[in-house]
Amino acid sequence: MSMVSEFKEFALKGNVMDLAVGVIIGGAFTTITTSLVEDIIMPIVAFIAGGEINFKNMFLVLGDAPEGVAMTYDALKAAGVPVLAYGSFITVLINFLILAFIIFMMVRMVNKMRRKEEVQELVKQPSEEVQLLREISAKLGNTAVSK
Repeated sequence: MSMVSEFKEFALKGNVMDLAVGVIIGGAFTTITTSLVEDIIMPIVAFIAGGEINFKNMFLVLGDAPEGVAMTYDALKAAGVPVLAYGSFITVLINFLILAFIIFMMVRMVNKMRRKEEVQELVKQPSEEVQLLREISAKLGNTAVSK
């Protein structure tokens, strides 16, 4: 088998395609979650806290800032000053927690649906003992048990 045909077989397997779809949807979902946190949740938190909370401007300067550089996160990063950006980390952590919770809820829902299908399948199929009794009865010619 040539390497090209092996790669083609690998790439077209269901698991690889499922993974690709998952990565694409995950990227889009991350954008939605980021917008949810930055555009909806954080303004509500700021309103409740009684002022504007901008986590991006929560940082510690770890080096000397050159003169004339504004003491904002973006300006310091552009000037090459080492900055410990714990505010950005808080935002990313909130994004992750929301995303993890949504994924948990989705997996939970899928598992419930699978369990329902498994139970329905078990209800539809007679037990192995009943199947064996039906086979024995059919061989003996007893039609009362085969129903």
